[in-house]
Amino acid sequence: MTVQNNLKGISRRDLFRVAGRYGMSSTLMAAGSFGGAMSLANLASAAESTYEKRFAKEAKHTLKFGAAGFNARNLLIERAGALEFARDLESRTDGEIRVEFIGDNQICGQVSCVEKAQQGIIDIYAASTQNSAGGAPYLNVLDYAYMFRNRADQYHFLYSPASQALLREPYERRHGLKFLFSHAELRGIQLGLAWEDKETVTSVEQLFGTKNRVTGTQLGRIAMTALNLNPVPVAWEETLDGLKQGLIDGAETWASAVAYANMSPVVSQSVHLNFFCGTEHTAMNASVFDGLDGELQDAVMESSYWAQTHVQAANEAALVKTVGMSDPQLPGTIFAQNNVRNAFLSDAEIKKAEEMCSPEYQPQLWEEWRERINGWQGGADTYQEIYDEVRTIPADTLPENVEPRRWWKA
Repeated sequence: MTVQNNLKGISRRDLFRVAGRYGMSSTLMAAGSFGGAMSLANLASAAESTYEKRFAKEAKHTLKFGAAGFNARNLLIERAGALEFARDLESRTDGEIRVEFIGDNQICGQVSCVEKAQQGIIDIYAASTQNSAGGAPYLNVLDYAYMFRNRADQYHFLYSPASQALLREPYERRHGLKFLFSHAELRGIQLGLAWEDKETVTSVEQLFGTKNRVTGTQLGRIAMTALNLNPVPVAWEETLDGLKQGLIDGAETWASAVAYANMSPVVSQSVHLNFFCGTEHTAMNASVFDGLDGELQDAVMESSYWAQTHVQAANEAALVKTVGMSDPQLPGTIFAQNNVRNAFLSDAEIKKAEEMCSPEYQPQLWEEWRERINGWQGGADTYQEIYDEVRTIPADTLPENVEPRRWWKA
């Protein structure tokens, strides 16, 4: 059951009326924890109960959490864990930390959240690492093409102590931000309505020469260019119209992003190239974290771990049961309702794409950025070390079967 379904009978106006009384954080937390469809009266009652519980005592710290595109109707489509983290942290600290959740691009967007967290305007943020890479270039370390074979590899790395040296510590040192947890998907090309009447894509060659919207990742552009996918920066607000009118062929993103961002009505095929990360992460201003007592710092880490385990299980289920990323699709899923076809490429086609664009087969394309990122990290070969680390698990490991580990402990 999704928040979208929970709130189906409640208008945006009524939602904001409840939020005006009890606060958006309490309203969203109430909606997200509700087990089924709710009425306006149920939502108001749950929001009141949540508010009273959250404000039963005075908080030592109130942390402002800016979440880019998330709102009450999409927080359980892409299960990125933002609200679950906030709810758990408040409970775990017995109210000593209170989280003011501000979503729906109200305080920051996909590109600007990272900068506002660095500036101290917000304390915590959630956005994709790819869009955040403009303000925090070290995040490009996740975007080497085909470094991750699948979502299991991604979760394995996020849990791995190796992520400390290869991702988290350099990110904190260079950009003043603490990487807490992340959802994990791999990016493909989401083709617009101009492809509605064309046959389902089965080969990489069918995509050659297409014009595709690209996010903020510099490394993602290297892969797209090598695959002849013509990356073009298009403002998010213009992307939907571009896909609808055929001004662009597609957009580079992942399946649940299509579903949660209301792209499904203008997407005809979701082509699962799986060529680099789609990671909607949550991070925190490192100075704010350092300013907390030791016990509260431990609580932030434990809530991050709990949120990571929640995301791992919940997003895998949501991909099939809510988004419709399966073959055959389940009826009633967002893709099924909007006639979005999944184009799952064969292993041979994926291998062909990998040989065209990955550092493993085309090292010369990546030299400049690889040296730059390695220098920022402190000298390790970041691509090779992450590549080797994720291949310590079998290639056929299911994402939900990856062993959770507290990555900050040896």
